[in-house]
Amino acid sequence: MTDSFDCDSCKESLYGRKYIQSDDRPYCIPCYDNLFSNTCDECKELIGHDARELFYEDRHYHEHCFRCFRCDHSLADEPFTSQDDELLCNDCYCNEFSSKCVACDKVVMPGTRKLEYGGSTWHEGCFICNSCNQPIGSKSFIPDKDEHYCVSCYEDKFAPRCTHCKKALAKGGVTYRDEPWHKECFVCTSCKTQLAGQHFTSRDESPYCIKCFGSLYSKKWFGGGKYISFEDRQWHQPCFTCSQCSASLVGAGFFPDGDKILCRECNSNSNL
Repeated sequence: MTDSFDCDSCKESLYGRKYIQSDDRPYCIPCYDNLFSNTCDECKELIGHDARELFYEDRHYHEHCFRCFRCDHSLADEPFTSQDDELLCNDCYCNEFSSKCVACDKVVMPGTRKLEYGGSTWHEGCFICNSCNQPIGSKSFIPDKDEHYCVSCYEDKFAPRCTHCKKALAKGGVTYRDEPWHKECFVCTSCKTQLAGQHFTSRDESPYCIKCFGSLYSKKWFGGGKYISFEDRQWHQPCFTCSQCSASLVGAGFFPDGDKILCRECNSNSNL
């Protein structure tokens, strides 16, 4: 007498039939699929034992059901993205959700190097200096309206140039007689001491520190005392005072204002 060999579920004989064994128990194909196969999240049908099954975030799919929600292109062997539970191929995702490079008008693909500034996006290689056309990358740059410049090009093109050395002033500096100077270039005409932040005066449009100006241009008058000379004008020392507050200007900085001479404080107040 032959031993029985039956499906563990439906008890039908498995002799001469295909079967699948699970946990040491034999099952006919229909029973195995009903008991153990997953349901496709897209078509809601069972994914048979002999079908290629794809799995993503606790969801199962037939191979032919795993497709882009927009263009219906198969995602089985393609990179994809999930957006609001919808599966999208990279092209559809980028066209719908990724920003575009303002230089080349092409999509900036996820994961690629990019630069964002002022609400706009560039591919790293598209963000270039408007003068030398070299990529700026992560280097410092200076915006000018809708254009962007690397620091060296901006200085060559726009930065003011020092009256003394003729080189660009990248930052800071001193303005004297409406002309720009590097701080290190703005020095006393006589002793070459830097005058930035110091009291100074001028003669024949040349700046002098107070000490050198007094030594060079304070002269003796016939009465035996000294007098001050500035731009073809002379004063007794006691007469060399601020035209506004009458404070003595001997040994102090002063500012010419037409026919007047002003101390630093009165000059500052007059400019308010």
